[in-house]
Amino acid sequence: MAKADMLGASLWDAYSNKVTTLMNNPQHQGEIFEADAESRGHKLIVADFGAESCGDAVRLYWEIDPSNDTIINSKFKSFGCGTAIASSDVMTELCIGKTVQEAVKITNIDVEMALRDTPDVPAVPPQKMHCSVMAYDVIKKAAGLYMGVDAASFETEIIVCECARVSLGTLREVIKLNDLKTVEQITDYTKAGGFCKSCIKPGGHEAREWYLVDILADTRKEMDEEKMKLAADAGANGKFEEMTLVQQIKAVDAIVDENVRQFLIMDGGDMEVIDIKKGDDYIDIYIRYLGACNGCSSSSTGTLYAIEATLKEKLSSKIRVLPI
Repeated sequence: MAKADMLGASLWDAYSNKVTTLMNNPQHQGEIFEADAESRGHKLIVADFGAESCGDAVRLYWEIDPSNDTIINSKFKSFGCGTAIASSDVMTELCIGKTVQEAVKITNIDVEMALRDTPDVPAVPPQKMHCSVMAYDVIKKAAGLYMGVDAASFETEIIVCECARVSLGTLREVIKLNDLKTVEQITDYTKAGGFCKSCIKPGGHEAREWYLVDILADTRKEMDEEKMKLAADAGANGKFEEMTLVQQIKAVDAIVDENVRQFLIMDGGDMEVIDIKKGDDYIDIYIRYLGACNGCSSSSTGTLYAIEATLKEKLSSKIRVLPI
C-alpha cells in the first residue's frame, strides 16, 4: 500500500461508522419555512452560529409548539466539513421531541457520544471535537432567541475546555482534591485538554482566555500558600493537635516542603505522609520513603531524626515519625 493510502486509511479509521455514514447521508438536513410552521400553529426559530477558528457554520431550524415549548420538528444546514455535517445532524435529532428548556441542556459531549459506534471509542479525532462544540453553541443561540435572552445566560460557569465542557471551578477543585501536579494528570482526571488541546497552553487550535498550564500554576501556588498558613498557625499558636486530619497532613507537608523535601530529592528520593494518629502521649506520623530513600541506611537514622526534629520544632513536641 502506498504511503498516502496508508495515511488516508489511518485518518478514516479515526472516525466512527456513524460519522462517515452521516457525512454523506444526513437525515435532518434541509430547512423549515415560516409559512408552513405558522399553518400548523407553531413558531419557527432560525439560529446561525459560525466557528471563527475553522470557518465552519451551521444554521438550525426549530419548529416549536408554543403551548408547551416542545420542538416538534428540526432541520439544519451546515456550511463546513463532513464532521460538522454529522455533528449537526445528530444534534438536530437530539432536539426533536424535547422542550426548549430540555434541549438547551444538550451538550457537545452528548452529541459526540451519540456519534460513537461503541461507548468507549471516540467518534472523531481530537482536532475535530470542535465540530460538536459548534452544535452545542447553536442550540444555545436558538434557545436564547425563543426565550428572549442572551445565549451566554445559559452558561453559569467559566468553561475552560470547550471540547469536554470542563469549567474553571471544576479544574481548580480537582487539582486541589487530588493534589495534581501536571497537565497530563488534569487530562486523566477531567478529560480537559484531551481533544483539540487548545486549552492546554497558548498557540493551540484557537486562542483561549484560560489555559491549563496557568490554572495549574495558580492553583498550586494557592495550595502552597494555604499549607504554609496552616503550618504557621499550627506552630505559632500550638493548634496542631486541634486540627483535623486533613489539616494536619497539609501542615506536615508544608513543613516538609520548606525544610526537608529538597534534600531528599537531591539524593534521588522523596517521602509521603501516609497517616497521622493522635494518642495521649504522642502524635504518630506514618511516612513512606520513595525512590532512593526507600531502603537507604540513613532513612531509619539520620534522615528520620532530621525529619522528626524539624516537625517537633515547627508543629508539636509530641510528634513521632514512623516509617512504614
